Amino acid sequence: MLTIWAMLLLGTLVSLGFGRWSMAFVSFSTLALALVPPILASRWSLTLPMPFLLATTLFVFASIFLGEALDFYERLWWWDLFLHGFSAVGFGLIGFLFVFMLFEGDRFAAPPSAIAFITFCLAVTVGAIWEIFEYVMDMTFGLTMQKSGLDDTMGDLMIDAAGSLFACVTGYIYLKRDSAGPIGHALSQFIALNRRLYQKSKNRLKR
Repeated sequence: MLTIWAMLLLGTLVSLGFGRWSMAFVSFSTLALALVPPILASRWSLTLPMPFLLATTLFVFASIFLGEALDFYERLWWWDLFLHGFSAVGFGLIGFLFVFMLFEGDRFAAPPSAIAFITFCLAVTVGAIWEIFEYVMDMTFGLTMQKSGLDDTMGDLMIDAAGSLFACVTGYIYLKRDSAGPIGHALSQFIALNRRLYQKSKNRLKR
């Protein structure tokens, strides 16, 4: 993670030195967005597990720097679909942690199935809002974020729905069995590091 940040900073400085303004802008924008999660976590007094920070950094790096600067979106036909699926799962898991926090693990207030359903709806909503953003940018500034238009939008939404479904099922299994493989372990790690937000579930946290 620190290596990626350092590489982006170096890329920004080198690009500025050679007068490659667009590359410098992309490198700096990628670095700035990659630093957003730890900055927000510090502001909101959250402790983020290292895997989460690494995943968010890699996602921003892959979507902006590799996708835009190195043109991976055009070189690899599956790059956009892969990132949409990855982001859908990520937003779904973040949504699960947020919804679970609201109910503080109280299964009587919200059974696992209800939390999973709300998680799915939240993740799909984020994906839909992004598609609206792409449409507005294309119509306003003449960009081509939607690539092939309706086909691209619908394909992205289906990938978003599939990733969201995976996230909500994972959350459901975690609540029912206190385990969901590596992802379940990551959820437990986040909850354990932020126990004050999950008071009613503290006895269920994995040591």
